[in-house]
Amino acid sequence: MRVSLLCAENFKLDGGACFGVVPKSMWNKLFTADENNMLDISLRELLVEDGNRLILFDTGIGNKQNEKFRKNFYVADNDSLLNSFKTAGISPDRVTDVVFTHLHFDHCGGTFRIGEQNETIELFKNARYWCSKAQWNWATNPNPREKASYLTENLQPLMDSGRLNFFENEGNFTPNIYITLKNGHTDGQVIPLVKYRNRMLAYMADFIPTAAHISLPFVASFDTRPLLSIDEKKSFLDEAAQQNYLLVFQHDIANECCTVMQTEKGVRVNETGTLEHFMNEI
Repeated sequence: MRVSLLCAENFKLDGGACFGVVPKSMWNKLFTADENNMLDISLRELLVEDGNRLILFDTGIGNKQNEKFRKNFYVADNDSLLNSFKTAGISPDRVTDVVFTHLHFDHCGGTFRIGEQNETIELFKNARYWCSKAQWNWATNPNPREKASYLTENLQPLMDSGRLNFFENEGNFTPNIYITLKNGHTDGQVIPLVKYRNRMLAYMADFIPTAAHISLPFVASFDTRPLLSIDEKKSFLDEAAQQNYLLVFQHDIANECCTVMQTEKGVRVNETGTLEHFMNEI
């Protein structure tokens, strides 16, 4: 079994949107905003080889959006995910499964890309695609709050592929990957737990996007049900502290991973570092 992280893109989001009701005087001590109040955000995708399956979680933004869209979000590169596969010496054709934590544009947009002749290219042509049934229903009948995050050019090719599959419940995906579902950020967000080298890795997606979001009140304005997010987060973090989970962050530009511990003020960050750092400790 092998676990690795691939960079899709880096981009920027508004600081207030990232931290919700928490004032800038607090979150700016943890994340430094630029002159436009924008924060650097990573898109760190999880790649897991488990037996004869190579499973990619999320695919980033991709290159299908126009220049105005990309400037709004300060998207740094068109082909970072493809380049990351090349750097790792792995052909995208080897990917057997692509699992979307959810279908917001920054999590599924790199699945299909635009080629030099303006043609649509499927990056993972041998893969099955997976998301939760609840999220698919949510994305294809969007509420006004999330509508701008669900892009037809990302969703339609998935349906047209004929290889889209759905999780209806939590459960084992492979012998070493367990799928959990969270609903505070958006309905049916997939948060996978990966058993690796006798340790449980949790890929956080937008459930806990950065180490700063470990604190319960730090909930992004993007979350459709922030009070549910807090309840889900508290339950998960209590378990993560007790079981010594390694939290793998998709969006934290500075910290790939962290462990957490129980304190008098609740669960807090214990140690941060790279995935390689923590795996070398085992």
